[in-house]
Parts: sequence; C-alpha cells; structure tokens
Amino acid sequence: MTPRTTPSSGSEAESTAAQPVEKTSVAKRATTRAAEAAEAVKKGTAKKVTAKAAGQKKTAAKKTAGKKAEAKKAEVQKAGVQKPAAKKATAKKAVAKKAVTKKATARTTAAKGTAAKGAPAKAAAPKKAAKKIPAQKAAQKKIPAQKAVPKPAEPVEVAVSPALDAVDRDRLLTGTHHAPHSVLGAHPVPGGVAFRAFRPFALSVTVVVGNLRAELHDDGEGFFSGLLALREVPAGYRLLVAYEGSVQDTEDAYRFLPALGELDLHLIGEGRHEELWRALGAEPMTHQGVTGTRFTVWAPNARGVSLAGTFNFWDGTGYPMRSLGGTGVWELFVPGIGEGELYKFEITRPDGSKTLRADPMARRTEAPPNTSSIVYASEHEWGDAAWLERRGSVPVHEAPFSVYEVHLASWRPGLTYRQLAEQLPAYVKDLGFTHVELMPVAEHPFGGSWGYQVTGFYAPTARLGTPDDFKYLVDALHRAGIGVLMDWVPAHFPRDDWALAEFDGRPLYEHEDPLRSAHPDWGTLEFDFGRREVRNFLVANALYWCEEFHIDGLRVDAVASMLYLDYSREPGQWVPNEHGGRENLDAVAFLQEMNATVYRRVPGVVTIAEESTAWDGVTRPTHVSGPGGFGGLGFGLKWNMGWMHDSLEYMAKEPVHRKYHHNEMTFSMVYAYSENYVLPISHDEVVHGKRSLVSKMPGDWWQQRADHRAYLGFMWAHPGKQLLFMGQEFAQGAEWSEAHGPDWWLLDPAYGAEPDHRGVRDLIRDLNTVYRHTPALWQRDTDPSGFQWVVGDAADDNVFAFLRYDAEGVPLLAVSNMSPVVRDEYRLGVPDDVPAWHEAVNTDAAKYGGSDVTNPDPIKPEPQPWHGRPASIRLTLPPLATVWLRPA
Repeated sequence: MTPRTTPSSGSEAESTAAQPVEKTSVAKRATTRAAEAAEAVKKGTAKKVTAKAAGQKKTAAKKTAGKKAEAKKAEVQKAGVQKPAAKKATAKKAVAKKAVTKKATARTTAAKGTAAKGAPAKAAAPKKAAKKIPAQKAAQKKIPAQKAVPKPAEPVEVAVSPALDAVDRDRLLTGTHHAPHSVLGAHPVPGGVAFRAFRPFALSVTVVVGNLRAELHDDGEGFFSGLLALREVPAGYRLLVAYEGSVQDTEDAYRFLPALGELDLHLIGEGRHEELWRALGAEPMTHQGVTGTRFTVWAPNARGVSLAGTFNFWDGTGYPMRSLGGTGVWELFVPGIGEGELYKFEITRPDGSKTLRADPMARRTEAPPNTSSIVYASEHEWGDAAWLERRGSVPVHEAPFSVYEVHLASWRPGLTYRQLAEQLPAYVKDLGFTHVELMPVAEHPFGGSWGYQVTGFYAPTARLGTPDDFKYLVDALHRAGIGVLMDWVPAHFPRDDWALAEFDGRPLYEHEDPLRSAHPDWGTLEFDFGRREVRNFLVANALYWCEEFHIDGLRVDAVASMLYLDYSREPGQWVPNEHGGRENLDAVAFLQEMNATVYRRVPGVVTIAEESTAWDGVTRPTHVSGPGGFGGLGFGLKWNMGWMHDSLEYMAKEPVHRKYHHNEMTFSMVYAYSENYVLPISHDEVVHGKRSLVSKMPGDWWQQRADHRAYLGFMWAHPGKQLLFMGQEFAQGAEWSEAHGPDWWLLDPAYGAEPDHRGVRDLIRDLNTVYRHTPALWQRDTDPSGFQWVVGDAADDNVFAFLRYDAEGVPLLAVSNMSPVVRDEYRLGVPDDVPAWHEAVNTDAAKYGGSDVTNPDPIKPEPQPWHGRPASIRLTLPPLATVWLRPA
C-alpha cells in the first residue's frame, strides 16, 4: 500500500473515488474532485483511481454491496490487511443495517476502516460477491420502494490530508508547541490512520507495521506524512529514518501516552512530592513495553521545551516535549535512549528566544568545564545494612560525635571516589573520628568555590567519578563504622546561563524581586523560598542525598543569610516582612519543613545548622514556639560560631595578655545549653589569610605546638561535639589550598620535624579514643547538670578547670593551663566520693612533642575544702597544656 503523497485536494479525491456512493449526485461530486486531483497530481495511480470513479457514476446506485465488498477485499490485499477480516466485517455490517441500502452499508463499512481507502482496486463480479454476502440481497428485497422515493443521503466521509496544517508546522518549527503528541505520531482520521513525523535533516521516513512498509511523503522542512488504510492505530509500529549515510530504526516517541502519573502531577502542583527525583529529570524505564528514558522538566513560563542531546546531534527541534496540564511540567518518553546519553533542555522563552539548559534534576553530569546532563541508572548494591540499622539507636546529641572535615578533591589530590574509598576510611578510623563531614559534593562549575556554588543539586561532582562511585565511598565509610555528613547549600546558586538562573526565561528558582534574589556577598542568586515548587525542589533534594546515597547528616550552609531579609544589606536595600520585621518568614517555613520531613522519613539522620547569630530555637522542635512566637527551626545540632571566634581570639594572644581576655574562654558556658552545639574548627578558619590553627598561636615553634595541643584538649572536653578540618590534625603550618590539599610531606619520616607533626596526630588519636570511651564527655552534652566549673575565674593563672558527668554521675576532670609556666602543687576542689584520680590525657606528654611534665601516679583527694567543695587535690600543671583526669 502506498501512503498518501499528494496535497490535500489529491488525498480527498483518491479517498472519494474509493468510497461507495449513495446517489448519482454524490458520484458527480466525487468525479469533480477526482478531476481536480487528476490535474493537480501527476502520479498514474491517482489518475487511474479518478477515471474509475468517473466511469461508475451512472451505475453506482445499482451496484450491489457485494461488489463493493469484493472491491474492498482487493484493496485490503494490496494494503497488507487480512482478507478474512475484511469479509467478516462487511458481512456483519450488512446484517446489522438491514433497513439501509447497499450503498449505505458499504459507506458504514468504509467509515469503520474495514476496507483500505484511496488505493486502486478492481471490482469483482457481482454474482460472486452476492454469493458471499447473501444478507445484503435480503436487505435489498425489503426496501423496493427506495428507488421511487429516495431516502436523504447521509454525508459521505471524505479522507483528510495527513499533512500538518500551517499553524502546527510553524509552532513545531519555532519550538512553541504545547502538545506535539496531538499532531505527530499516528492518529485515526476519516479514511484510515494518518502518520506524521517531524525529523529535520532526514532524507526519508518509512513506517513499518508488521509486514507493511510505507514510505511517508516528504512535506518539506523535516515533516513527513502519509495516510494508511488501517482500521485502527496499530499497537506498535516503527520508523525507519534515513539520513545521509545511515538509517535509524526506532520506535516513534510520539505514539506513547504520558509516562508521568496523575498523582505525581498533583503532588508536584501542591509542592509536596517528597520523591521529586523519581518524577522529574531523566528516568530510564520500560513504558508500554518499550525501553527508553522519560524526560521531564518543570518550566512553567516556557512557550515550548524540546530535548537536545547526543542522540539528535544537539538539535532539539525534532524532539518537542508536551506540557502536562497546568503544573508547568513538560514530558517526553524517548524509546531506545538509555544510561550514558548526554542531554539538555532547549527552552523557548516567553519572548521567543531560546536557551539550552542543563537538567536541574540531573543525577549525573559531565565533568566541568563541560555542562551537559547524563542519563543515569544506579547499579550499586549497598553493603551497609548493619550500619543503617544501628545508627539511630542513640540520639546524636547523647552519643559520641567527633568529626573530621574533608574536601574530597584535595584530601589526596588526583584520587577518585573509589580510590578514596581505599584510603579515607582507614585513615579516619585510625584517628578515632566518629564521622567525616564532606564539603559540598553536589556538582559545581568552579572548583575555587569549594562546592558552595552549586549547579547540579542532584548530582555528585563528576570530577571524582560517577554517582555509583560516590555511593561506593559512602558504603566503605559505613562498613568502617564511620558516619558520613555532607555540606548542603540551599541558600543560593550561581548565575550561569546554562543552569538555574532565569531557567525558563523568567525568575523561577530565584525570587522575582531583585532586592530579594541577588545575594550581596557572593554574586549569586537566592532561592525563592516562598514558592512551593522551589521549596519542594530543595526539600526533596535533602531527602535525595539521605535516601539514595545513605548520607547520615546534612550540615546546612549559610543559614543566617537565609533567615534575615537585611543580611548584608543596607537600609533601603530590603523590605520588611508582613509584620514589619527583618525575619525571612518564607525561609523559616522552608527550614522547618525540610527538617521535619527529613527526620520523619529518615530516622537516625541529623541536620546541622551553620548559623552565626543568636536566632532563638535553631535546634528546638518545629512544633514548639519560642519567646519570639516562632516555632523551632528543627535542626539537630548547630555550629557554635561564637565559641569558635572567642576561643581563637583568646589563643591568639600572648600568654601575658591572656588574663585580660579570660572571659573569652568562659563566656560560651553562659549559653552552652541554649542549643545543641558543635564546636567547629572548620575550613573557613584556615584560609584567606586567617592562617592555619597552629600558626594562629603566638610564640616560637615549640610554644605554637604546645598551644595547639592544649587548645585541642580543651575543645574535646568542652560541652558540645567536635569538628576539625583536615591538616589541622598534624599541625600543618600553611593555610589550606584546594589546589594541593594538606601538606602530607610533613609526616614523611625523612623530614626533620616529622616527629613534631606526628606527635600532634597521635594526640588526636588518643583524644578521640578516650573521648569515645568516656560517656561523661558526650552523654550529657545538652544537659546543664553534666557540667560544673571547678575554677573559671583564675584569670591571673590562665587556668580553667571543670568537671563533666555522665548519666550515672561518673566525672571527668579537665584542667587547662594556658600559661607557659609549670604550676606545681596546684590545688583544685573535687568531689569527695572519688577515692583517686589518674591522668587519662596530658597534652604535654613527650610522645606528643611536649616537655613531659606529667602526673604519673594516682592522685588522692585531701579532706581540705577548696573551691566550694569538700575535698581537693594537688597536681602539677604542665605549661601550655590540658590534662584530663578520670576516677582511678
């Protein structure tokens, strides 16, 4: 069967010639149309059909239905349709329409698609046809008066042209069609099934239906169409698309129903799709029995969206996506596309211009500086079930929690995720840290941002490997008994024109008010937390990392910049909220929703706020209101930025001046229980001229190292959890640089000062070991009864001493001497129910590089009251050192 290759008028003429006629007038009209077609179309097949129609006009009313059925049978044979099906359908219609003339019977049959239309066919002998359809003869006998009194003729169905009209063509060519599936693909029309394809640069397109192969007419500009005389749209067909030098054999993407369900669309519209990554983005799948990839994207302001990638030479013109209702979601299922294909979305903006954008939901990306998204399907098999089962057994604020902060790309420069998995877990486990915190892993274009300017919120950076490679690293850390925290950046995003900024031509992820969208410090854009779809994007992203990558906690970056409308803004650069205040109520609602959702769905996970102000209730539950009327933000922990700044200011002073700044070390206990705190010595404190931790200390190299060790001992004993940035565990003297990472050569035995650095690392190992085995140091971190000052006002001595208690009341005594002199027989008040004390840690020990002033023997209390306690002990305080004593 040759499909329609003629213009509209020719198509109608051929279809009319093949139609049974009711009256001579109908035949005349058909003859007229056929004549017009004969003039317009030069193909012999069309002329032949037209001549037949004209010759039959005098006798058409007298022809039997059987003759027409036989003609139909011949046509069906040419079209590749089974003869028995055609005869059976014709006979069935003849019986059903007994009160109708043979011409009406034939017309009804044709309308149902029983006989192929528009193809040349030879009429069979009337007698032969009559024998095969006796029911039609009986029907004729029952209506003898029809010739004398003609019954009004029903309208004749005229086959339509399969070619697209000018409007649809223009919309597809300009990328502004909202419903390409309604005009492309296969559709039932009067006269059969119209097939239409839009394949720019193709030389030809052939439809394959079973044994039928029909080449479509080239309508120009990449459009192909044809009318096949089929009864219904075939359940499956293929397209052979010929390009210069190759032929593509593929399913037609425009024959598929939407691959996104109504529930997904409803949840997206409500901003409540907690598994958004399963609904948007690129999802390899089997749809209607065909394997391929479903592409979906949220772009409500777009006039049209197309798919561009390696599979179509980055020309999205021929791959328009359809708009699904009023949700702003566009969808296209592309058969035959699988993992590893590169793609982007070609978006037609409201002004008609186009922009090529990476997928906001891409789960894998190219390695920068390349920016394409990659179709991804995980094959990783997790082996951390035991870890996940026990990680939530103890609330994090009542458990040991010491964190090693790592920038993966520079920890060991050049290592991939899988290579890191062979080294990092062993190193962290040896030092005794309970967790690692990874600086942002999500994809970012500029390495110098350290990951804090994210463009691929759902994709681990491709610099170090694939998403499955990153899962392998997390798995290895879990199997080593180490939790994995990750820095998460929901506050802002960069302005790259291939990413989120004005994604569909208008502000979408950012606030539409320029005063609210532009971040004054970083040149980035702030998220519009008041838009439900944007909140959904971010809340689902938090869940994505926890559920898909088994991340144990999210440290949320730059919370303060989110909470305040006037953050880094001068008067006139911000607008008060509806109550006249400076609080960003949208951001508050977002953070509350994010925390509540994460804790509900992923038990055992902790969220940590990097929040540098006195905002009330950062770690208070969201349903509990504070003095300001706000519910808590719902975080599990908060970085204690105040403690960090104050304590480092104190340590930077020469010891002779420290007595004037004594309160900088004690003030933190005034508010220590207002939140659940982490004590951070993070990357931010060892870059940009701030110097490394050991270099902040005054004095010569020995004094600097001694202060460094004493400070770490004080920090590990202080209420709160601990975090230390890489390189500081072995007293690296230089600032950190993301270009070369820690100075590991300092630990080379061939280096003369290696023992100094190794000694500090040995101290970290011992601090962590004693810490993990001493519940007094972590079990009551958030309970004021777990801490008591012994002496907090010995400013002239530069001494701090306090007790920590576990849930059973067992104490640990921590004493820090921040002066460079040895203090012999230093008396401290202690409880009278401890028979003896012994040193658990002394940062001045020789093995750590100290002067080895220690208290090697058990120290027994004396009944002499001191510091308001019934008993006291005398011990030797080493210079610039911290000593921990436990009950013997």
